[in-house]
Formats: sequence, structure tokens, C-alpha cells
Amino acid sequence: MPRHRLARAALLATVFVCAACGLVYELSLVTLGSYLIGDTAAQASITLSVMVCSMGVGALLAKPLRSQAAAAFVAVELALAVVGGLSVAALYASYAWLNVYTGALVLAAAVIGMLVGAEIPLLMELLQKIREQEASSAVADLFAADYVGALLGGLAFPFLLLPVFGQIRGSLVVGVVNAIAGLALAFFFFREQMTRGARHTLIAATVAVACGLTGSYLYADRFEATAQQALFAHPIVWQTRTPYQQIVLTESFSPFATTDTRLYLNGGLQFSSVDEYRYHEALVHPVLAGPHRSVLVLGGGDGLALREILRYPDVAEVTLVELDPAMTELARSDDRLADLNRRAFDDERVRVVNADAFTWLRGAPGLFDAVIVDLPDPDQTSVAKLYSQEFYAMAATVLAPGARMVVQSGSPFFAPRSFWTIDATLRSAGLYTTPYHVDVPSFGDWGFVLASAGAPPIPSLRSPGPLRSLDHTTLTAATVFPPDRRAVDPEVSTLMRPVILDLQRQEWR
Repeated sequence: MPRHRLARAALLATVFVCAACGLVYELSLVTLGSYLIGDTAAQASITLSVMVCSMGVGALLAKPLRSQAAAAFVAVELALAVVGGLSVAALYASYAWLNVYTGALVLAAAVIGMLVGAEIPLLMELLQKIREQEASSAVADLFAADYVGALLGGLAFPFLLLPVFGQIRGSLVVGVVNAIAGLALAFFFFREQMTRGARHTLIAATVAVACGLTGSYLYADRFEATAQQALFAHPIVWQTRTPYQQIVLTESFSPFATTDTRLYLNGGLQFSSVDEYRYHEALVHPVLAGPHRSVLVLGGGDGLALREILRYPDVAEVTLVELDPAMTELARSDDRLADLNRRAFDDERVRVVNADAFTWLRGAPGLFDAVIVDLPDPDQTSVAKLYSQEFYAMAATVLAPGARMVVQSGSPFFAPRSFWTIDATLRSAGLYTTPYHVDVPSFGDWGFVLASAGAPPIPSLRSPGPLRSLDHTTLTAATVFPPDRRAVDPEVSTLMRPVILDLQRQEWR
């Protein structure tokens, strides 16, 4: 193959690789934001809009560099390797130790965007140096390689980089690929267009970048563990990242106090072993005061609601629908959780279904006497749909005659608009509701909504034994809300207008 054709093919291959790397950087920032902050839609909007705008700025800033296109392109790729490769670690550190995220995200997205935007003008100049051609034809070639490369990056991130390397190491690997691509193109095909001084400088910079990224890769696990620990008050005893969420268990020991085991999902506290019984007694027993031979639990993968349900000897079957199989497996196999849930998953009455609750409800196999909705707070787009009018309408279709449903609804004190929006959304789905709230020290004042299809449900207790935190008197009092925490024109949350997501972001800042 003639040298000019080989050079042209190598250049287009470099465009392909660089486009893939650029998209991986974008997706890494979006994913990190959704893990740390929630609200995936907002994180994607901020990241993509800032990066696209900055790409235009970068393209303009690259114009004066066209006379030294080869050296400038290598410099841009080395800078991109450093900034893009270290971006996830830097943002994680900023969030963990400085409690600063959005401002740092905008800065990182702007710098990466400018560097990505500078690539095409420089590559266009190099392409014309290989062989003069019409601008429209050259642009078509470059954009074709660029767009197809973006497809590679978009597929490689979720299916290869994230599961194999994780976020921090995945970005570092892509940074190395970025640096190699730029260096190889320039030194193999445009070496004569760089001065000796430029070549030596770029080689030294490449060695420094390679050493920095390699060291960061080797140190990544220790860095991540240290940063994670900074986010939690107690020592981390177990953690994993699944395709759905980050799961963390912490535990504190004291010779003078009860051991406190805590579960966090995506950084949000799900329970403390010191007072979780207050939450789960209030969640389970009022709804099971009605018919309860067949019980459906949506969420509740820790098994603590199951523990309370299985206290009833006349419960014949319990179906638990939990999205993440890693969560139910942890609750079954980890001695800390298994002791707390009294090995509820080993009870022959329990059937576990690992599926998305929204999708599962659309094809639910039958009716249930009681439905318990024990889901994480709706602070992410993927969870907000489980607090929508459409979701509650589907849940209503699986209620047997006389059945009742309960929904954990957040804090009526810290997030009153969110709480009453959940109540209003349930009512908009054709259900009658009775809200109530209890004190859970780890959470504060926490609320629930009891619902039924026939008439407003009256909270009552028919528990198989004494409860630690709840009796008829306290449950009756739990339905009373102070004047400053009562509903005021709550909105309804739907799939197309997830009001609950905005309210969560506003009230839990």
C-alpha cells in the first residue's frame, strides 16, 4: 500500500479511536454523577451541554495551532489523557473530601470538551497534508470515522470498561489509549513535520504521562477505598458495585453500646440496626392488620420487612420483587444481615423475583391480600418511575378484594412536599389513603401511606405478638400531623412529569 494511503488510513483510525475515548469520558462523568448525586437526567444534561459547548470553543482555539498540527495534536492527546483519565478520580475526591461536585463537574467537562473539540481541526490539517482534497470530502471522511468511533465508545463503556475495570481504572485505561493513539500517528507518519526539540519534549511528556497514569492505576483500589470511607461515619466492612447500584455495609463497635450495622445504597442510608425495627414495624404491621394470606413486597431486598411478615403464621406465601440479585444474595448469605432478618430468605413461604418492579407489575401473575412498597427514595430518574401515578395504578390492579397497600413515603418533616405528593399520586391512581408517621432516630420523622381500593383504610394492629415501638395508641397518634406539616396543594407525579424527582432534589439538599 502506498505510504500516503497508509497514512490516511492511520489518521482515520486515530479519529475513530479518539472519538471512542471522548464519548467514554462523557459517559464516565454522567455515570459518576448519577451514582453520587442521583438525578441522572440533570447530570447528563449538565455534562453533555457543557462538553458540546466547550468542543466549539476548543475548535476555535485550535486554529492558531494548525501550522504545527502534528506536535499540537500529540500535546492535545497527552493533555486529554491526563485530564480525561484522572477526571473520575478527581471528581470523586472533590465530592468525598471537599463536598464539592457540580462546580468541579462543570470545570472537568469544559476542559475535556475543549480538548476534544481541538482534535478535529488539527486532524483535518494533517489529512490535507497527506493529500489535498475538497473540504467537503475531507469533512465527510473525518465525521464518518468520528461518529462510528463514538458508537464503539458508547458500547465499550457499559459492557466492557465499567464491569471489567470499574469507573476509576476504566477512565485511566482510556487515557492511555488516547495518548498512544496521538503519539503513534504523529511519530510514525508526521515525524518530519516536527522539530527535534518538539519531538524530545513530547517524548518526555509521554513518559511522564505514562508513569502518572500507571501509578494511578496501581493505586486506584487504595484511593477508592480511602475516598469511600470518607463518605461514611463508620468503618466499611463490605462493599460492591453492581450494574444497578453501589452497596455498602458499615459497622461500628463499642464495648459500651450496641453494634451498629448500616446499609447504604448509592450513598443513601437504608437502615441502622440500632433502630430499624421502628421503621419496619410501622411499615409492615398496619397493612397486615387486614387480609394477609398472600403478600407482595416490592423492594425490601434486605429482608427486614420479610422478617416482620413471617411472624404471622397465617401468611401462606410472600413474593418479594427486588431488582438487584446482589442485594438479595447479600441479605441471604452475609451473617450480619441474615442475623438481622432472621434468615427470612430461607423460609419456604418466600419466593424471590429479581426483576424491575415496574416491568414485573405489568405482567403480575395474580392478586395479593397485602402489598408492601419498600423502595429507595426517588432521588434518581430510574427510581422516580416507581413513585408515579402509572406505577400505583398498576399496583392497584393486583390488590385482591379487601386488600391494602402501604408505601414508604419519606420524611413529612424534612421533605413534606415529597411526602404529600406521594399521597396525592396514590389518590390520583384511584386509591383511598391514610398517611401516618413515626420517629426513627436514624432518619428522623418518617412517613408512610396506607392505601386501599374500597374505602379509606383505618390503621390498626393485629400483630402475632407485642411490638417494640408500636401499639394501638401510638398508631392512632401517628395519623395526626402538625399544622405546619399538613398537605398544601400537592401535585401528582407521573412518568412524563416526575414531580417527585424535582421535589427530592430541592428538599434533601
